[in-house]
Amino acid sequence: MNYVAIDFETANSSRASACSLAAITVENGKIVRSAYSLIQPPVLKFDYWNTKIHGITVDDVVDKPTFAELWDRIRPHLEEKIVIAHNASFDISVLRSMLNEYGLPHPAFRYACTVDIARRVWTDLDNYKLPTLAKRFSIDFEHHNALHDARTCAMIALLARADTKASSFLHLTDMMEIAVREF
Repeated sequence: MNYVAIDFETANSSRASACSLAAITVENGKIVRSAYSLIQPPVLKFDYWNTKIHGITVDDVVDKPTFAELWDRIRPHLEEKIVIAHNASFDISVLRSMLNEYGLPHPAFRYACTVDIARRVWTDLDNYKLPTLAKRFSIDFEHHNALHDARTCAMIALLARADTKASSFLHLTDMMEIAVREF
């Protein structure tokens, strides 16, 4: 199982307002790398509700690197990889918006959603939100902390593989008929 689990938090309703990012690298079925950074969004406008959800404020990011400044360190971890996220449509749209905001090239990778995986593997749950899955599998978890969210996402894929006896991430997505999309 080789993939990278990502999670973004945003400053406001704009997808081009990433204020934190985490990436968890899984190789051969083990978490081998964790990365987290606060990000200075292109516009320092934080909505009340976003801050209430994740606790990140303007003061936390005013002296942090921009996404463009971090991109050269992030890109090798995504390029030509399988990327996963919980509610991937959100995180992938944030990544795309941030790349577009700074005029950065889009890397080539494939991605899948762990919400879709969880729905197919564990059909008995009331919902498939990260807190529900973290509780079900006794994962230490602080919701809307990008590092915790990405780590929990990575663990969901590992647990799904174990429960289905899939030999790889792509075998898991094939077995469960989960879409793996091109970025």
